[in-house]
Amino acid sequence: MIYRMSSSMRALAPAVSRAVGASTRSVSSTAPTFSAAAAALQQQQPPSASLEFDAAAFGEQHIARGIGRLTKHVFEEGQGTFVTTDKGVRLLDMTSGIGVVNLGHCHPKVSAAAAAQCSKLTHAQINIGYSAAQIALLQELIPILPHPSLDSVFLWNSGAEAVEAAVKLARAATKKPNIIVMQGSYHGRTNATASLTRSKTIYGEGHGPLMSGVFATAFPYYSQFGGTTPETSTEELVNQSLLQLKLTLQQQTSPSDTAAILLEPVLGEGGYVPAPPAFLQGLRKICDEHNILLIIDEVQSGMGRTGQMFFIEESGVRPDVLIFAKGIANGFPLSGIAGSKKLMDLQKPGSMGGTYAGNAVSCAAAKAVIETFREEKILDNVAARSKQLFGFLNELKASGTKAGSLIEDVRGRGLMVGVQFPNPQLQAGSANTAAREANWQGQLAPKVVQECVNRNMLLLSTSVFDVLRFIPPLTISEEELSQACSIFKESLEAVAKDL
Repeated sequence: MIYRMSSSMRALAPAVSRAVGASTRSVSSTAPTFSAAAAALQQQQPPSASLEFDAAAFGEQHIARGIGRLTKHVFEEGQGTFVTTDKGVRLLDMTSGIGVVNLGHCHPKVSAAAAAQCSKLTHAQINIGYSAAQIALLQELIPILPHPSLDSVFLWNSGAEAVEAAVKLARAATKKPNIIVMQGSYHGRTNATASLTRSKTIYGEGHGPLMSGVFATAFPYYSQFGGTTPETSTEELVNQSLLQLKLTLQQQTSPSDTAAILLEPVLGEGGYVPAPPAFLQGLRKICDEHNILLIIDEVQSGMGRTGQMFFIEESGVRPDVLIFAKGIANGFPLSGIAGSKKLMDLQKPGSMGGTYAGNAVSCAAAKAVIETFREEKILDNVAARSKQLFGFLNELKASGTKAGSLIEDVRGRGLMVGVQFPNPQLQAGSANTAAREANWQGQLAPKVVQECVNRNMLLLSTSVFDVLRFIPPLTISEEELSQACSIFKESLEAVAKDL
């Protein structure tokens, strides 16, 4: 770790500088001065060595302000479903690092695989040669991808980079410039991916001009259509959304200019809303009719999160490009895109790459992740715990209590579960909202989150529509999930009491 010099260290700096400068003239005459200064410097302790050192305050002072943060905890250890802070506080983690440590913190098999690779080879640059660790990973990864046509892969580091890789591929392969995204989508915070993101304006606000050639269309989510409620039929939402897409192609970006439709099959930051199979099938049909690529972003919904390795499997729809990241390596930086070799070969050699792309240690960890899914029957646990969580939430919603009546919708798949509260400012047509519009006191989700944090549980809110999201490790036990449900209920009741 590198630290700024303390005031006492800065006071010694001139002495060191004089000593070093004088040493070029006479080593013997300046050696004592240099030794004294060096000895004094060696006695200085880094900030972390001080018993009174406040790591959170240090971080707040020296880490970029542009990062939003749920708490001021400093996490020091993680095991399974729990993380422990530098102050010894143990927290139940219902965030999985935002859907990353799907196998729990520091899964022993994954950690062992990464450690073994560290002592073997840490960096095998992809533009120089093949990586044995990457080849071994692809042998495990390609068979679990959601369609046989996805037989060619490019590995990178982060989800946003993978999204950019997919857009770059689409434009190169189709020779067309424009991309259609979904209202409520989240694809990243880089300049290019912020232009593709439609969940909140904060990611692009004040950073323009962003990447051009991006158009947004509706997603089949009741909150995006005025006058609709959670009871609105799936058929109506799908029909409305597909109609809006057809209008987009006639009014905003011609099919001859449209390279791809890019979407999360389960909106993440936009509210944890699964796309109905009929909608995905409708997109596939439109893409086939107009020679448009269908890019499925499963950065958050992939790797077992929804009860299948990839959510798109539910619909049977073939993606032209699949984007994956987050849970693929259980905390080690790794992402990628998969497509057919025919499609991927349309890019010229040298047009893709990256210094750390497909890092050997991350690849070794990812291989261990896939093996663990098989060996420990992770998807069976997802099915059981999903049933437990949905049962609890729906029972609470129907309980007739003041806390339960605040819940407008419970939705999701597997262990990617959203709980929505009413938001009169954006949902004027909701019957649930109209009954309480007069005494609405702002979004409830952030308040419930804070009550959970006060009870040593990490939970996240999401979306402009006042939504909580449960993203626990897929390895969570029945007892741990029961504990999480109890904390959530207590927290919601505390918020309800104060209304």
